[in-house]
Amino acid sequence: MGQEVSTPISDSTPSRTLSARTVEAVASYIKEGRARKIVVMTGAGISTAAGIPDFRSPKTGVYSNLAKLNLPRPEAVFDISYFCSNPLPFYTLAHELDPSRYKPTLSHCFVRLLSNKGLLLKLFTQNIDCLERAAGVPHEKIVEAHGSFASQRCIECRQGFPDDLMKQAITKREIPRCTQATCNGLVKPDIVFFGEALPEDFHRNRTLPAAADLVIVMGTSLRVQPFASLPGCCREGVPRLLVNSERVGGLGSRADDVLLLGDCDEGIRKLALAIGWLEELEALFEKYHQIRTPEEKSHVPETQDDKLEDEIAQITRDIDDALRISRHHAVDLQQSVSLPTAEAPQRSASSLEEIAQDQPSTVVRRSHTESQGSNGQSSQREATNESLVGGEQMDKKDSTN
Repeated sequence: MGQEVSTPISDSTPSRTLSARTVEAVASYIKEGRARKIVVMTGAGISTAAGIPDFRSPKTGVYSNLAKLNLPRPEAVFDISYFCSNPLPFYTLAHELDPSRYKPTLSHCFVRLLSNKGLLLKLFTQNIDCLERAAGVPHEKIVEAHGSFASQRCIECRQGFPDDLMKQAITKREIPRCTQATCNGLVKPDIVFFGEALPEDFHRNRTLPAAADLVIVMGTSLRVQPFASLPGCCREGVPRLLVNSERVGGLGSRADDVLLLGDCDEGIRKLALAIGWLEELEALFEKYHQIRTPEEKSHVPETQDDKLEDEIAQITRDIDDALRISRHHAVDLQQSVSLPTAEAPQRSASSLEEIAQDQPSTVVRRSHTESQGSNGQSSQREATNESLVGGEQMDKKDSTN
């Protein structure tokens, strides 16, 4: 483990390949067709916008929140020796990090967009959350340097373990065991723990950055080797773009290094806008966020727009319920009152027309005024009560005629 330390290049040093050390220059480089073999390297910082904590941030990172598990040290949760003696802390953490609860971020979708356009040579990721896969990046384009939750096996006999049983174990915080009757060994996701070798796929591809014509590094502290050495493998003169909360590793030391510091998704948004891809990127992002199950909603912070949409949907349901009650009553009234056959449909249609004109306007006008108040939830309840009570009062009025 370790982090490369280097001196930032002087502002007076001119760039060699790019027109300038700016995001606009990187965008022009891509638009001109000069970047056809892009290598992307990512860390936990691109997944925090999805609600998944990173590992090392003070107070909010995974390691800082593991005290409740009573570990000898935070990193022990990913130590293979400790896992063999006490797997419960890992599966407690796995329950919280269950990838199926989360959606790809804008940064994940940008990598997918690079792949769609035939520009992605390879994605190297330290993340174990599988969100690159969820975003639709082809599996053959991904090198999961530290493994992932995508598969699992027994640590004794190496027998694969069914996905559905693994999901069940994580959901229930249970410790899965090998399904082989003669084994009963512990089962672990194919995540690389401390004390385990990196996947062969990483070693097979680790020199690939030397073939890149653009390197993009996003959301990583570059503290863990050998992953941290990857950006240094690309050739001199090849532009390197860092999208990160801070400068890391040797990035910023070369003439064509561009630093885009801050939130990863915001940085990617700026890059996409400069290239002319923003609309396409946002459409791809929306594709994964249009539909949310109740379980997914419980893990995504509700915005003011979400709350307003929920209130409007509830009001609409209340109006429909009130109209449905009134329509049923009108039909019953028609059947119970002796009228000529030709007049009955006219009376029914007239009643429904009056109801349709009077009932919604009362409810919507009241709910619109109340929705602007300081207590949205109280207003929603009052609007709901009014719509139902109004329906009952209208029924009583009709029945007396």
